[in-house]
Amino acid sequence: MRRILFLLAVAFALALGLAACGEEEEAGMASPTATVARTATPAATKTPQATATPQPPTPTPRPTTATPTPTPIPSARIAFVSVRDHYGDIYLMNADGTGQTRLTNTPFDDLAPAWSPDRSKIAFVSGSEGNADIYVMNTDGTDQINLTNNSADDHRPTWSPDGSKIAFGSYEGGNTDIYAMNADGTGQTRLTSDPGYDDTPAWSPDGSKIAFISDRDGNGEIYVMNADGTTQTNLTNNSANDSSPAWSPDGSKIAFVSYRDGNTEVYVMDADGTGQLNLTGNPAPDEWPTWSPDGSKMAFISFRDGNWEVYVMDADGTGQTNLTNNEAVDQSPAWAP
Repeated sequence: MRRILFLLAVAFALALGLAACGEEEEAGMASPTATVARTATPAATKTPQATATPQPPTPTPRPTTATPTPTPIPSARIAFVSVRDHYGDIYLMNADGTGQTRLTNTPFDDLAPAWSPDRSKIAFVSGSEGNADIYVMNTDGTDQINLTNNSADDHRPTWSPDGSKIAFGSYEGGNTDIYAMNADGTGQTRLTSDPGYDDTPAWSPDGSKIAFISDRDGNGEIYVMNADGTTQTNLTNNSANDSSPAWSPDGSKIAFVSYRDGNTEVYVMDADGTGQLNLTGNPAPDEWPTWSPDGSKMAFISFRDGNWEVYVMDADGTGQTNLTNNEAVDQSPAWAP
């Protein structure tokens, strides 16, 4: 039954982003305490003295073996979720859709991948212990560790740009609010305490701000606040539901999802909320934007082919292309920074 409820919650957030904002139970009043399961300088060559006796040739020095340089992790990769084997699992693929590789393989749903800034870790949500918790793993899927270990559902992790913290949404205390914790799961601190639904945090590239969604004004809107939770400001201020904020790499833009055209579309706006523009413009639902590290493209999900697929487009909305092209549900893309 827990898994069914968890899947319904995820599907609901995916379909409308925030249509359920008013119906979800919301975030807690006390900060939980995480229980974390962790697991010679060569001698100078003496100059020989001159002599009439011929000397043997000087031997050629043996070359020194250099320490191998690690191969850089390529940034042209996208993590995503696919339900190809009854449960949602985390996959990786190249930015052109090739090389799709499974990272998690459990009889539970693993969702919402989020790359660490150094590309060495992926945070994600897993229901493997009966409720949704924030986990972290290596980028090859190994060493999966529960960070929140909380009886309440935790979701949508996002890393601070220095990799020291993770923000997330939590239902701790019966209300969904934004929390932040150290990257090892310690020091969990609530950042929002409004009776409305606050969720889906996105940390700004300079680390000073967190964008998030809230229905405190009667419908889902994109808000921004300081990273300590102060100065919470409505950016979208629209009568339709807006959700899924994603900062551009230079911090000048925020992509988001809006229902203002009668279905969910990917929009972009300036970081102060001005210049809101529909990018996808398709009659089918389009959601969950994520930027390429150079800011020239976005990945997103679309239902235009009859099921959810991961697409990519130029940052101006042109060149929309299906990447996954699979009969299973593919969702939640996250571009490596």
